[in-house]
Amino acid sequence: MIKKILKFGGTSVGTVERILHVANIIQKEYSAGNQIIAVVSAMSGKTNELINLSKDICKEFNKRELDVLLSSGEQVTSALLAGALSKLKINAKSWMNWQIPILTEGEHSNARIINMNVKKINDFLNDKGVAIIPGFQGISKTGDITTIGRGGSDATAVAVAKLFDADACEIYTDVDGVFSTDPNKIPVAKKIEKISYDEMLELSSLGAKVMQPSAVQTAMMYDIPLEVRSTFTDRQGTKIFDQETIDYTKSVTGVAYSKDDAKITIMGVKDKPGVAANIFEPLSKAQINVDMVIQNVSSDQKTTDITFTIKRDEVSKTIVILKNNKDINYKDIVHNDKVAKISIVGAGMVSTPGITYRMFRALSDEKINILAISTSEIKLSVIIEEDNTLNAIKKLHTIFDLD
Repeated sequence: MIKKILKFGGTSVGTVERILHVANIIQKEYSAGNQIIAVVSAMSGKTNELINLSKDICKEFNKRELDVLLSSGEQVTSALLAGALSKLKINAKSWMNWQIPILTEGEHSNARIINMNVKKINDFLNDKGVAIIPGFQGISKTGDITTIGRGGSDATAVAVAKLFDADACEIYTDVDGVFSTDPNKIPVAKKIEKISYDEMLELSSLGAKVMQPSAVQTAMMYDIPLEVRSTFTDRQGTKIFDQETIDYTKSVTGVAYSKDDAKITIMGVKDKPGVAANIFEPLSKAQINVDMVIQNVSSDQKTTDITFTIKRDEVSKTIVILKNNKDINYKDIVHNDKVAKISIVGAGMVSTPGITYRMFRALSDEKINILAISTSEIKLSVIIEEDNTLNAIKKLHTIFDLD
């Protein structure tokens, strides 16, 4: 007998019929003698529907009440799935975040799980019960309901796997596993049989939507093996393991992209110590995440242009902060919110010469201009004009033998 955490995403529980199908999957695992904790997302589209309702009330809806509102989506799914399992004569029970409780810390809409009480659920599992837990949420030390960010059900599942000392954590979704790139955009994308935590973390943080980055990071920290698999087929999924499983013979594992980035350039900044800190400190305090940073010093070494990327929906807020910043002097601020970030990821890049050249040459052959570059040991990212996104992905996917 092993203890399994099964997480079902929004598309997996998107309708009553799909919830009944998920109940059959759990029944199969339960009949095999396994102890099961199911972590569920809200039904697909439900969270957006609730967000829109809040906006109909007020554009700046109270964050505490927004968390109360949004957490209801997963609670609905939990009750429906528990009911579906009861119909199959399985002793199932849904547990709300405050009943366990799932303890969190941090601000509303961006909290993180720090602990949960395992005794009641473990006793229930030992009594041959199946526990259903809502993802994406918890309760603060002050008793307020909190949510842990979009896609937070993945993070809940990994936290549950850690705290309950589970033997396996399976992430069920609407695709067969992790692919070399978005199979909806590139039909020749192929499924990756196994991938390291490091590679998966890079892919997820660079735009791949299969798993939430914080969930991968937690799994990597505590060495929790994951498997991403389809709710709708019986095919083998993608296994995510520790560093020892990295295939160093393969230079590039996948191509990721995101189209929610923007590029900002502060031109003619006086080049002296402390300028960069003065620019980015107010942005940090405003919770604006800065990604790539490029600095070009003028030939006279008196002024510099500083370019950086942020999320597209934070452009207006960022420009206001920069213009109100009395600690910096500059000639102009320009921005471009029609850009995309294209990234190649692979553990073998660190030991394979020529990867950078091949990527840049491939984009050059397609007449695609590079606006910014960022690198690490196992990833290389560039910013390009958004209109060139699909062409760039296709070209890189072919160049690095991923078709």
